[in-house]
Amino acid sequence: MIRFVFVKAKITLFFFLFLGLKLNAQQPNFFSRSEIGVHLGSMYYIGDLNQFKPFYKSQLAGGFMYRFTVHSRLSLRVNYTVGNVEAYDSDSKKTLNVNRNLDFKSRIRELAGGIEFNYFPFQFGSRRYPGTAYLITQVGMFYMEPTTTINGQEVKLQSIGTEGQGSALGKKRNYSNYQLCVPLGLGAKVTLGKRATFNVDIAIRKTFTDYIDDVGSDFYLDPSALAAANGQIAADLNNRSLDGNRYGRRGNSSTKDWYVYAGGMLTIRLGTGNVCPKLR
Repeated sequence: MIRFVFVKAKITLFFFLFLGLKLNAQQPNFFSRSEIGVHLGSMYYIGDLNQFKPFYKSQLAGGFMYRFTVHSRLSLRVNYTVGNVEAYDSDSKKTLNVNRNLDFKSRIRELAGGIEFNYFPFQFGSRRYPGTAYLITQVGMFYMEPTTTINGQEVKLQSIGTEGQGSALGKKRNYSNYQLCVPLGLGAKVTLGKRATFNVDIAIRKTFTDYIDDVGSDFYLDPSALAAANGQIAADLNNRSLDGNRYGRRGNSSTKDWYVYAGGMLTIRLGTGNVCPKLR
């Protein structure tokens, strides 16, 4: 009798353990809420050398993304993006800009994290909630390295001090290659079954630097004084105007530079499990 009760208790315990494991396997978990993805698109810059033209000199860009779904309306997102930006005064339709004769290229490496807020509930493999538009709000850091070409050679500009940085002529220290950014944008995504999504989005990066293009001051410096302080190459790069006018306008110190990334993304969910609970 005692043995029968013991065996029955073991069977009952096994049944509840099995049921609990099964139910737990169906619940949302870290892996079922996690996605990794790759994105590919284009990047362009807005600043002193391109004030208004969207997608001017867009360059190929891409990277990787991790997304954690909190619920059907909100996700946490981290992305790493690599791209290039560039601009040339010679492309401008304004005579003053063409005469200024500046140009630059810069590699951009960005790491940013923040939230995606879905306009509509979204669930993997759902016929009722197969897609949504979303907003992106993030905070990040990026690395820039503006360069230009002079006498057939590419020159890194940050350490030169083309506007007198780091000398008695300049009001500022040499700017850092590492800067903060705030990506703000929107996108849309659709489910590709229970394990994948396809996304397209665009986000403008607000920055806190005016030196993605190495142009931050309003006017040129005295070439002799700048050459004495930071070297002849700094003086040559400070004023590259075609007419050599020392009193022309170099840039606009009242505005900061921006850059924009737009592209498509394919993501894969890392685990299986029940769909995430909806926000009600």
